Amino acid sequence: MFKFRNRDDAGPAPAPPLAGHGPDGAERATFAAGCFWGVEAAFRQIHGILQTAVGYTGGHVPNPTYEQVCRHGTGHAEAVEVWFDPAQVSYGQLLETFWRIHNPATRNRQGWNIGRQYRSAIFCQGADQTDLAIASCDAQQQSLRRKIVTQITPAAAFYPAEEYHQRYLEKHGHPSRAVTIR
Repeated sequence: MFKFRNRDDAGPAPAPPLAGHGPDGAERATFAAGCFWGVEAAFRQIHGILQTAVGYTGGHVPNPTYEQVCRHGTGHAEAVEVWFDPAQVSYGQLLETFWRIHNPATRNRQGWNIGRQYRSAIFCQGADQTDLAIASCDAQQQSLRRKIVTQITPAAAFYPAEEYHQRYLEKHGHPSRAVTIR
């Protein structure tokens, strides 16, 4: 397992004020595992997921657009913010889904999507999530020949993507997740 600091000199963007704290009693998790459309669709199928949003995190440019992220100048990853009910689904179960839906041993690439914005990353919302993510990564590594390159880092600002990206696969008649090429 590798732990990377943000390689951009400017450092991560500061967190903007939240317009709320998600649904009552919910906890937040943030994952990057390639194109956010399929990642969001996979998490939305889990019982206990209350809300999702696709967006950008882990970079240094405040309020980036999709076009800026795709030009590789922001340092952000395409990510999914997941609000979940811990009485119905655990963070550990979310981590199991994260490992299953992508290839954590490919750097800056998932399937046909290539670029730093498609990196594998877990953005932790505190020490408990960090400890669980590291333990989960270590356990996952036992079943892989190639070294996991997933970034495990504290959560930074999360900027929701443009509306047309939200629940994209559902809006276009494909509610299930995308298939990852390993």
